[in-house]
Amino acid sequence: MDDEGENEFVSEQVNEIVKSAITKTLGSAQYNKDRVSIWSGQIIDECLKELAKLNKPFKYVVTSIIMQKNGAPMHTGLALYWDTKTDGTSCVQVGNDTMDCITTVFAAMI
Repeated sequence: MDDEGENEFVSEQVNEIVKSAITKTLGSAQYNKDRVSIWSGQIIDECLKELAKLNKPFKYVVTSIIMQKNGAPMHTGLALYWDTKTDGTSCVQVGNDTMDCITTVFAAMI
C-alpha cells in the first residue's frame, strides 16, 4: 500500500505549522495581558486552518498557553491513552524576551 504513509501523523510537519502560527501571531510583540486571550485564539485558529489543509484523517485538538516571563517556571504535562500507531501529539515552545508560548496539537485518527 503506497499511500499508507500519506495518512501518518508527521510531527515535523505539524511543528512547522505551529511555529509558523505562533510567529505570525506574536511576531515581535511584547507581553500584554489584555491581548493573551486574543493571541491564543488566533494561534489555535491558524493551526487548525493549516492542519485541515493537510487533508489527513485526523481529528485535531489544539491548546495554547502564553505566559509572561517573570522568573517563574512554567511546566506542562500530558498523559495519553490511545493507539500510538495511528494517533500523535506535538508540543512546540516559542519564546521572546517578554513571554513564552507553548502550543500542543493532539491528533486522533478518525
